[in-house]
Amino acid sequence: MDLPVMPPVRPMLAKSAAALPPGMLYEPKWDGFRAIVFRDGDEVEIGSRSGKPLTRYFPELVGALREQLPGRCVLDGEIVIAADGRLDFDALLERIHPADSRVRHLAEVTPASFVAFDLLALDGASLLDTPQRARREALVRALRDADALVRLTPATDDLDVAREWFEQFEGAGLDGVVAKPHDLPYQPGARAMVKVKHERTADCVVAGLRPHKSGPVLGSMLLGLYDAGGRLQHVGVCASFPMARRRALMEELAPLRMESVEGHPWQAWASEEAQAAARLPGGPSRWTGKKDLSWVPLRPERVLEVAYDHMQGDRFRHTAQFRRWRPDRTPDSCTYAQLEEPVSYDLAQVLGGSGTTG
Repeated sequence: MDLPVMPPVRPMLAKSAAALPPGMLYEPKWDGFRAIVFRDGDEVEIGSRSGKPLTRYFPELVGALREQLPGRCVLDGEIVIAADGRLDFDALLERIHPADSRVRHLAEVTPASFVAFDLLALDGASLLDTPQRARREALVRALRDADALVRLTPATDDLDVAREWFEQFEGAGLDGVVAKPHDLPYQPGARAMVKVKHERTADCVVAGLRPHKSGPVLGSMLLGLYDAGGRLQHVGVCASFPMARRRALMEELAPLRMESVEGHPWQAWASEEAQAAARLPGGPSRWTGKKDLSWVPLRPERVLEVAYDHMQGDRFRHTAQFRRWRPDRTPDSCTYAQLEEPVSYDLAQVLGGSGTTG
């Protein structure tokens, strides 16, 4: 492979904001695997955000990219899988599997798509220093004949349209809007764009913790919600604290520590059968295939309020953010019923018009 921009490339990132800034190019924020695609003739490589190759996990995309992309190019985008009119991140996670036969079976029954939103190189020229507006125009031309598994993300210059997208597209599984300055060059690894994501709050039970990798301070708190059958389901973690706060929280939670997992709602966490039947901590990682054994059971007596962006099935899609303790709430009042359900929106309508509007 001989391209003007060679792998690995760290994708350009976005910093969070409370509202969309005016005067920019706006695109939906996709919820999938970020990917940089390199094509040089018959050679196709798909790199992840970390630079590791994703190529073997998406064989159906390799063929589609080879057929539908220009002969020599580098694109930035997102790998997604759709099911029932919305994005399905769980189906993506299933692709990270060591068995090639399993990957190829899933490629047939749940094919992925690549949604492109930037062009880093075309033919023999690097576009890294080219302004965003010109890169978008070149991307639209480059993908004018693409269809099926290779798609062009919608984009608009109209702030009012972007605000409508922010409200509507969540129902299709997207998690916000990205804003890009028109004169922005492509800056690998830099948080040079702006993202606005949905934020909601929920009251959760603290039912466990994981120590921090650096020592005997808090790494994360394990969160639970009660389902309709009265079972405490593991829904995610709350993390991202300054080191002093981690030490203080470890001391604060010490009185709740249990000597063993016996009697804890998640005491069967080590059983594969139990893992298949309920949401429990310590399950196998899709990335490593190993179980995380390093969690400490806590008596499920304390409630905290966390902020989250959206749900992935029955759990938080991303790490939740601590907001406050809720001594006024009882653990049994922390149920799924409190969670807001976004209005459904068909993913096909998101991709229906992929050119720039406004």
